[in-house]
Amino acid sequence: MRKAKIRTILTLICLTFLLSGCSTWKKQENIDQGMEAISGLDYEGALACFEKALVEGEDGELLYRGQGIAYIGLTRYEEAAAALEKSLSYCNGYIGDLQFDTNYYLALAYYKNGDADRAVQVYDAILALRQNEKEAYCLRGMLELEKDEYDKADADFKKAIALDQKDYNCLLDIYRSLEKNGYREAGVEYLQKALTDGGDKISDYDKGRLYFYLEDYENARNCLEKARETGTAEAVLFLGRTYEALGDFNYASKVYAGYLESDPGNPQVRNQLGICKMQMSDYEAALAAFQAGLASEDTTYMQTLKFNEIAAYEKLAQFDKAAQLMRSYLQTYPDDEKAKRENEFLKTR
Repeated sequence: MRKAKIRTILTLICLTFLLSGCSTWKKQENIDQGMEAISGLDYEGALACFEKALVEGEDGELLYRGQGIAYIGLTRYEEAAAALEKSLSYCNGYIGDLQFDTNYYLALAYYKNGDADRAVQVYDAILALRQNEKEAYCLRGMLELEKDEYDKADADFKKAIALDQKDYNCLLDIYRSLEKNGYREAGVEYLQKALTDGGDKISDYDKGRLYFYLEDYENARNCLEKARETGTAEAVLFLGRTYEALGDFNYASKVYAGYLESDPGNPQVRNQLGICKMQMSDYEAALAAFQAGLASEDTTYMQTLKFNEIAAYEKLAQFDKAAQLMRSYLQTYPDDEKAKRENEFLKTR
């Protein structure tokens, strides 16, 4: 009875493809190559692999899912949504982790294509089937905030936090969303409550992060200096940013450089070192840090590093080089509004 009711709900919101089942998990050569290409940010190459997979009769659900993800990478969101919908149409009645993951991508495609209402409907459908899906509550709340539906968002955020009060990553995502949408005071309340409720059970790292966003930089520094002993890049990044917030850029840069002696390929720390050097007006050192990060095989921060590399060339008054890199950047990330504005500036130089 309950399953039948849920299926009716999903049908009413025009998302019956969510009820499609699963595909087999046998190895698929072209699909695997396509997903590897996506990992390397080669979205066009990925699409070519998925087209070949289609010709060779490989798994339809997986290839259209991959195609949808590649289209998202290319900012072709309408095509992404269509491909992801097609992926979900291949099921046979079973809904597993793969299908839920595909729906998260589908919600992103709808949102990026300007249809926040339809993205919310996807999260509604996910939560109809999985009432404890913390990520869906969090993401739906963020969209509700953007739609100026604060009460709904607040209810979703509270549900997400209640599901795992120790997930401080989720909590900070909620705080940043509230701050971005003009509700910083509400976000501060969430952080203060977490500090009070967690007490001594909170790790020095998490406590330091909470203090950092509360702008209590003295306490943040004290906690993060202790957390630094764990040797993690995350603790070092927050410690360095805390020293930057305190105005001690020289020591912050030493914190980053010290960590890079043992982990020279870390692109996130390289990027933050570059930002710190920019604030110190040492643009040559900043450029070197960004380019060292770009040389890493980790593509996670590639977009940020590429944009910051352009900013460093601008500061060095090498406008031709900056403009050349910006043209290439916009071909890869055409929906970056900040980059578009910066490109207009570069055209005047």
